[in-house]
Amino acid sequence: MYESFYGLTGKPFSLSPDPRFFYASKGHRRAMAYLEYGIHQEEGFIVITGEVGAGKTTMVRNLFETLSGKPLVAAQLVSTQLDAENLLLSVCLAFGLDRVASDKAGQLSQLELFLREAAAKGQRALLVVDEVQNLSADAVEELRMLSNFEGEHGPLLQSFLVGQPEFREMLRSEGMQQLRQRMIANYHLGPMDEPDTRSYVEYRLSRVGWQQDPRLADDIWPMIFRFSGGIPRRINTFCDRLFLSAFLEERHELGPEQVQTVIRDLEQEMGGWMDEGVAAAPVVADTATHAALAQFAEDFQAFDKRLARMERVLLYSYRQIQQIHQSLRDPGNPGIPGSDQDKSLQYKENI
Repeated sequence: MYESFYGLTGKPFSLSPDPRFFYASKGHRRAMAYLEYGIHQEEGFIVITGEVGAGKTTMVRNLFETLSGKPLVAAQLVSTQLDAENLLLSVCLAFGLDRVASDKAGQLSQLELFLREAAAKGQRALLVVDEVQNLSADAVEELRMLSNFEGEHGPLLQSFLVGQPEFREMLRSEGMQQLRQRMIANYHLGPMDEPDTRSYVEYRLSRVGWQQDPRLADDIWPMIFRFSGGIPRRINTFCDRLFLSAFLEERHELGPEQVQTVIRDLEQEMGGWMDEGVAAAPVVADTATHAALAQFAEDFQAFDKRLARMERVLLYSYRQIQQIHQSLRDPGNPGIPGSDQDKSLQYKENI
């Protein structure tokens, strides 16, 4: 909703993985270097882990963007609690095999034929397994067994395993010894630091035509970094809310006060006034009662402000729909959305 108000060409903080918004932070550059090294080696397993929301899937999709023009047949498998029996079928489908056999022997035969035909054309097969922590230990072993397909010039299939930190625990188990022996790189993608957090936000904004509107004060970045922990998904969630709040208040400059307001709102929404299942302490003194009432009044006032913002959003949307309806009836109406009027003035007139 705020995109048109600030003259942006798209959503800068969408939570959907999009390679157009891949930002090569220090950690992401190193992770990408390991993946590119693995492609150059043409064999072995590469393991990349990272916290939830660290940007692993976006990085994988960016990797696929870089593979065009290379002699590779690449497939991505997003695992959702797959067991060993279903893994092989999923791999066949990921590579686009048709009429896959229902039995394991048939599936192995079809996959091997596909891999050998690709090798005969001078192509290598690359399998990227995302959310690998969801696989059972037997399914991971099944993946390792697929690396046994050998051609004239080496393995027919190479696999990259991408997932959350829990997978590192699985790798350390005794049953994963053979897989560890075939790993050529293992990297954990950590959170971004404060400079990368700022560069990340500014890069995403630049991708949608940001022209310093709204202007972002220098002293907001430590606050955003501390609240988000340098995790890309958390940064996106926070900045999306920050821009929405600024839009509702018609602001063109964002400073610490606006950032602190959004932090307080998100903390209340995520945690509530008290943790679930924890009983309230009894009132033991008048001062405690007054403090509780003061806090209640402050929270109620904050809630009232958020409600007022929501009402303004609804009113703005209603007026926009009215204008669209009017434009369909009267194409010559100069006040319809998309005219050459100044966007800020048009928004104020609608409200």
